[in-house]
Amino acid sequence: MASSNTSLHPVTEATQAASDGSSNWKIKLLYDGECPLCMREVNFLQKRDAGRGLVAFVDIAADDYTAEANGGVDFETAMGRIHAVLPDGTVVQKVEVFRRVYQILGMGWIYAITKLPVIGWLADVLYDFWADRRLALTGRSNLSTILAERQQQQECNEAGRCRL
Repeated sequence: MASSNTSLHPVTEATQAASDGSSNWKIKLLYDGECPLCMREVNFLQKRDAGRGLVAFVDIAADDYTAEANGGVDFETAMGRIHAVLPDGTVVQKVEVFRRVYQILGMGWIYAITKLPVIGWLADVLYDFWADRRLALTGRSNLSTILAERQQQQECNEAGRCRL
């Protein structure tokens, strides 16, 4: 795991605003900045947001990610399924995240069909199937290895003995 994601994923204004509360964001999207497929989606959504700050993008893989600033969603939980936080502190997850983000960005029609009970259930099942295999499909270590590496990196950072 990289020691810092800042060089790989620069802090955007939305990410900064999400952490300091100075924005009028409508949803805070928690994403894995180490996942190439996740980054493809985030880059698309950032372009659609077009600097409006409607979506606050928060990289859970960043060294400074904290559950406290993000609806209480810890790193391990966020790595298991996509999550988002609403301005009132409500946490949503899985396909509901995409429904809400796309709606906020004016593309709600893309996920509108998933509001139908059977289609929504099927979308959640397919998402769970994908999420359970996401790390392997993107060539990454399993979750327990990633968690151990993150813990080691955090301990190193706290002790001030990390190599750059």
